[in-house]
Order: sequence, then structure tokens, then C-alpha cells
Amino acid sequence: MSRQTNKLSATAVKTAKPRNKTFKMTDGGGLYLEVSPSGSKYWRMKYRHAGKEKRLAIGVYPGISLVAAREVRDEAKRQLAQGIDPSAAKRIARQQGEEAAANTFMAVAVEWLEKVHQHDVVPAHYQRNKRRLERDAFPTIGKRPISEITPPELLDCLRRIEERGHIETAHRVKTLCGQVFRYGISTGRVERDPVPDLRGALRPHKTKHYAAVTDPKEVIGLLRAIEGYGGQPVTIAALKLAPLVFTRPGELRQARWTDIDLKEATWTFHASKTGQAHIVPLPAQAVAILRDLHGLTGLTGRAEYVFPGVRSSKRPMSNNTIKAALDRMGFKGEMTAHGFRAMARTILAERLNYPEHYIEQQLAHAVKDSNGRAYNRTSHLEQRREMLQSWADYLDTLRDGADNVVPIRAGA
Repeated sequence: MSRQTNKLSATAVKTAKPRNKTFKMTDGGGLYLEVSPSGSKYWRMKYRHAGKEKRLAIGVYPGISLVAAREVRDEAKRQLAQGIDPSAAKRIARQQGEEAAANTFMAVAVEWLEKVHQHDVVPAHYQRNKRRLERDAFPTIGKRPISEITPPELLDCLRRIEERGHIETAHRVKTLCGQVFRYGISTGRVERDPVPDLRGALRPHKTKHYAAVTDPKEVIGLLRAIEGYGGQPVTIAALKLAPLVFTRPGELRQARWTDIDLKEATWTFHASKTGQAHIVPLPAQAVAILRDLHGLTGLTGRAEYVFPGVRSSKRPMSNNTIKAALDRMGFKGEMTAHGFRAMARTILAERLNYPEHYIEQQLAHAVKDSNGRAYNRTSHLEQRREMLQSWADYLDTLRDGADNVVPIRAGA
């Protein structure tokens, strides 16, 4: 074979016409262009390694130009001079590239979301966190190998969120990134989590406290306003039920009839924050409200939701409905849908003297026992049932005018 190289010209390569049989156009140094009868053109290189003749597939023209093909040939020559098989090196590089693609932050995060996170939390919480990563993390660090992401690089990602004024979101994304890194550690894709290195690096998030009426004297006015409210029947029922069960607003408005057992006086669902199964024992007043509402929204063929939306029974009540009603009743800035939780927590502890862990369990918070184990959904169910009935009776007492009377709970 002639030692002359670079025999071909760009024009000759471009204008090469197919023939009845595949033919080669040599460029020298083992590089040649293979032209098939279909007109396809492939760059290949013939070489010898360890006494054997081999072929290196370089790529298809015009995707790989003549200049690029020569660069590959010259690099292959350098590898051969070092005793490296170019084909083996190419195969290893391809494998490493595939492994790198599978080990990007985005790849590990998506795997964690699908294999772990969506099974730990309720669907709505999963979707929110998935969107946070897609919107705020993937654009900046998503394509980076997770093992190469440094604390300053992660901080830059979070600072971009912070600079938009979304301080809380920055902290939430930081927490999510930590969960992804820890999953990466457990699956052998990264050795350490850089998130702890960022402690104190972000502006502190000021906890938002929802407006709430917690003074029994003010609760009287609130309960009487709800009693006299002249809105839609479904809205009125939600307003009356909210203080009795004090679940999270989203849990209340998305309540389904299939989760409510009026005979057993229980409402079972998965808490929106923890994803854990939760039971709300329903006091007699709540059962009465739901029985009345069942004829309106719970009949066969009607809405699956206890509190369906105005425009469609296939969707739950709007998340602004209760707040808007409270605003119209004159409690704007003083009471929110979430405020019923603070109202119950404060008065149950300070006025009715119930143990904090009963209250926290009923709020569906992540409460643990003395051994560090999370309470299950049935823990202290009868005690909580008695607590909610006592609470409902107390609210009736306030609303009906005897606000100086505090009912004595059983066993007190």
C-alpha cells in the first residue's frame, strides 16, 4: 500500500457517484471512503494491531467530513503507536459516554422520582416536586455528571432561584437535590452529597404563618358568621366542616365519598404532606353535615367529590372558595382556610387540655413515639375520636353563646 496520504479532495468525495458494486476511494494511511450502490458513503480505516488486520468504522459522509475523518485517522495512528487498539478504545469511549449519560443529575433524579419519591408521597406532592426539579434544577445542572457537581456549582443553581425572589423554592429545591444525591450515593453513582456544604449559604426563608382566629371570643363571631352565611350549599357545608375536622384545605376540598364511612363515622385518606394513611374520626356534627350533603353531591352517578367544583362535578372545589367566603364574611386578613388548623391546635391544647401528641396526630403531622417510631393511622384513634367530639361540642357551646363554659372531657 502506498504511504502517500491525503489523496482525496473534498470535491472528489462530494461528487463520487454510486456504481453497481461497492467501491473504495483511498485517502492513504489506511483511510478510505466506501461508496455503496445506494449512494451511501462510509468512512473506514484499515489497520493492523497485534498481528491482525482490522477495520475502524469512522462514520457516514457528509456527517463526517473529509477533514474530520482524517483527524480520526491521525488519532488512531497515535493510539497504535502507543499499543492501543483504536476500535477497542472507541468501544470503551462509547460505553463511558453511555454510562455518563445514565449518571447525569437529571438521569439520577428522574430515577429517584419514579422509583422512590412517587411511592412515598401523594400524587400532587410528587408532581410539585417533579416540576420544581424540571424548572429549577435540570436547566443548569441536569446534564452534568452527578459525580462532578461541586458545592459552588449547586449554589449557583440555587442562587438563580433566589435571585427571582423565590426564597422558599430555593430551599425546597436544595432539599430535593440532597435527596437525589443521597439516592445517587446508595446506587453507586456519586460518593458524597454536596448539599450540607451549602448550610447557611442561602438567604433564610421566613416561615409564612396563616392568618387564624385563636381567641375563643373571636371564634364566636366566626362561627356565627359561618352559620349565617348565604352562599352555595356546598360552600356552606365546607365552611361548617372545616373547623370540626381541621384537615389541610386541599385535603378537605378534595375529599371523596368513597373515603368516607358515615356508618363508622370515619374519613380515611393519605395526608398530603407525609403521604401516610390518615384517619379522621368524625364527630356527630360532622356526620350530620355530610349526611345532608350526600343527597346533593353523593348520589350514584353524581360527583365523586364531597365538595365538587361549580363548573364541573369531575373536579373538586376551587382552592380559593373557602378563603373567598371568609373574606366576604369580613375576615379578610384575619382568617384563612388553613387557619382552622391553628385555631384547633391552640384551643385544644390551651383550653381543653388535650395532649399535644393527640393533636399533632390529628393534624396529620409526622409524630413519633418515645422510641422514634412514627405513629400509625390507628394510634390513639378512640382518644382522638373523643377529642374531636369534645371539640365539636365546645364549638357548639361557643356559637350558641355560652363561651365561658368549657366542657369537661371524659377522664379529666
